[in-house]
Amino acid sequence: MKRWLIVCLLFAASAAAHPARTILVFGDSISAGYGIPVGQGWVALLQAKLDRLGYGYRVVNASVSGETTAGGLDRLPRALALHRPRILILELGGNDGLRALPVQEMHANLERMVRLAQAAGASVLLLGMRMPPNYGPEYTAQFQRAFVAVAQARRIAFVPFFLQGIATQPALMQADGLHPNTDGQAPLLANAWRALEPMLRK
Repeated sequence: MKRWLIVCLLFAASAAAHPARTILVFGDSISAGYGIPVGQGWVALLQAKLDRLGYGYRVVNASVSGETTAGGLDRLPRALALHRPRILILELGGNDGLRALPVQEMHANLERMVRLAQAAGASVLLLGMRMPPNYGPEYTAQFQRAFVAVAQARRIAFVPFFLQGIATQPALMQADGLHPNTDGQAPLLANAWRALEPMLRK
């Protein structure tokens, strides 16, 4: 009985010393799985892949459909304090663009979120977005440059366009033309994985 108790105490101490590392996904409807059956979105696929490859990470999805960078900035401090992530995957800005909100404000919000995450000890992966050409060449160019500028200034991992190879493929998009469908989730994960994998530790 004593031996069993000692083993249990040692296991508990080891678990406390080496808690599960957390990846916090902080995005909008693209990461929240809008229009996708529960458990089939790219974030769920990420957890399954990490488990399959033997990475000891727990993925927490704190994404909210319709979220803007301003809303994300309001929510992020609590999320960081609650989950204490090793890695933050930041996927916000698309709704700012769709609402034609000022790019300068989006840029500032993104940079502040990255700073908060880094100050909390998290590495950051920024998933960039782009606007369709009907928003005009000036706005779309400014929008795209904002993500690049944040990534370069804060020296973080970066995917220039999270929907690369997906947004222009109707077979991978929902009828609204904005959200990837179930078939588009694996390509989303592939786009994120290329930048995320070098950040992982076993």
